[in-house]
Amino acid sequence: MTQIIIAGIVSFLVAIFTTPLLIRRFSAEGIGQEIREDGPQSHLRKRGTPTMGGIAIIAGIVVGYVVAALYSLATGSGGFTVSGLLVLGLTLGLGALGFADDFIKLYLGRNLGLNKTAKLGGQLVLAIIFGLLILLFPDEDGLTPASTHLSFIRDIDTFDIAIGGGVLGILLFLVFIYILIAAWSNAVNLTDGLDGLAAGSTAFVMGAYSIITFWQFRNSCSEFVAPGCYSVRDPLDLSVLAAAGLGASLGFLWWNAAPAKIFMGDTGSLALGGLVAGLSVASRTELLMVIIGALFVIEAASVVIQVVVFRTTGRRFFRMAPFHHHFENGGWPETTVVVRFWLITAMAVMLGVSVFYAEWLSATGVSLR
Repeated sequence: MTQIIIAGIVSFLVAIFTTPLLIRRFSAEGIGQEIREDGPQSHLRKRGTPTMGGIAIIAGIVVGYVVAALYSLATGSGGFTVSGLLVLGLTLGLGALGFADDFIKLYLGRNLGLNKTAKLGGQLVLAIIFGLLILLFPDEDGLTPASTHLSFIRDIDTFDIAIGGGVLGILLFLVFIYILIAAWSNAVNLTDGLDGLAAGSTAFVMGAYSIITFWQFRNSCSEFVAPGCYSVRDPLDLSVLAAAGLGASLGFLWWNAAPAKIFMGDTGSLALGGLVAGLSVASRTELLMVIIGALFVIEAASVVIQVVVFRTTGRRFFRMAPFHHHFENGGWPETTVVVRFWLITAMAVMLGVSVFYAEWLSATGVSLR
C-alpha cells in the first residue's frame, strides 16, 4: 500500500512543478496550439496557448512509478515487474507518437500534425510489439501478463480470441490488441478538446484502477487459491502504475483547468490512452474498462455516428463532434460541459467498481444482506 501512495504523491508533485516550467519555456519560444477554424468560435481565443504539456504527465508517471519501485526493492516488498514495465512501455511509445504529432503541428505550423496513415501505422507497430510481449514472461505459476481470452472482470474462458492457437491464433490476438489500443488512445485524444476534460476524466479512471488492481492483489490466486481469487500476474505493480497516472493527471489538471495555461496535446492524450488500454489488458478487464471509461467511449462513438450519418444522409447528427462540442455549440459554457462530463465519468466509475465488487461477492458466496 505504501508504494501506491508514494507513486501517487511523487507523480503529482513532478507533474505540478514540471508543468509551469513547460509553460514558461514554450511561451518564451512562441510554441502554441493551432485552433481549428471550423471549431467553436469561442476556442479561437485559445490560439497560442502552450501545448505538449503531456511531457509533464509522462514525467510524473515515470518518476512516480520508478521511485515507488525503488522503494519496494529497498524494503524487499517487490520492485519492477514485467506487467508494469510493458504497460509503461506502451504508454511511453504512444506518448512518443503523440510527441511527433505535436512537433509537426508546432514547428511546421500545421494543425493536423501526422496524417491518419502515419498515426495508425505507429499505433499498429506499438500494438504488435506489445501484443507479442504481453503473452511472454510467465511467472513461477505459469501466469503471463495477459492471456488470449477476452476478459470482463476476469478471463472469459469460453471466449478465446486466439481460437485454435498457432500462427492464425496469434494474428487474431494481435488484431484485437491493435483495435483495443487504437480505440482507447484515439478516444482519449478525442476527449481532449476542452480545458481539463481529458485530464480530469482520466484521473477518475486511474483512481478506479488503483482500487481494482489493489483488490486483485489482496485476493490474488498466487497468494492463496480461494473462491473469487484473481489470476493476474502483477496486480500490485499495476496499482502503482495506475496511482502514478492518477497523480500525474491531477498535477497537470492544476494548470490545465479552465482557463487552461497549457494543453496536454497528443503527447499526453495518446500516452494516457495507452495507459488505459494497457491496464485493461494486464488486469484482464478489457470489457469492464468500457464501463469505467464510458465517457471516452461516448466521445469516440459520437465521431463515428457523425461521420456515418453525414456520409449516408448528408446531414449532421450532432451540431459538432466530438460530443462535447455539440453542447458547446448549443450554448453551454465550457466549464459547464466539463463539470457535467466529469460527473458522467464519476458515475461510470462508481458503476464499474460496483460491478467489479459485486462479481467478487458473488464468486465468494458473500451476501450483502
